[in-house]
Amino acid sequence: MIRVLIAATLAALCAGAAFAESFDNVQDRDDFVVLVSGKALTRLGVNLKVREDGRIEGRAFGQKVRGAWRWQAGLFCRDLKFGDRDLGQNCQLVQHRDGMIRFISDAGRGDYADLRLK
Repeated sequence: MIRVLIAATLAALCAGAAFAESFDNVQDRDDFVVLVSGKALTRLGVNLKVREDGRIEGRAFGQKVRGAWRWQAGLFCRDLKFGDRDLGQNCQLVQHRDGMIRFISDAGRGDYADLRLK
């Protein structure tokens, strides 16, 4: 569960289908960068920065988080380390709505994490 929380991807949460439908898909890298530029992605115990230059930095549950990301075929693909654990690569569908960003693991077929943009 921590693996998904961190990934910006980041947390394994479940919500109703109607709630999920209220998010809009992020279609390309430029739109994603506009959303996250200069902002922290936060959630209880998680504070991350996704940098335009491809770096991911921050902390989650008292552990250092670091990694890299790229935009590939409409997905946010990241390699991530949480403390001493290598969480590996995962490509995620990104959605947004009203100051929130959602990462859905496994190219939109897995668990999702909602984070606030602050």
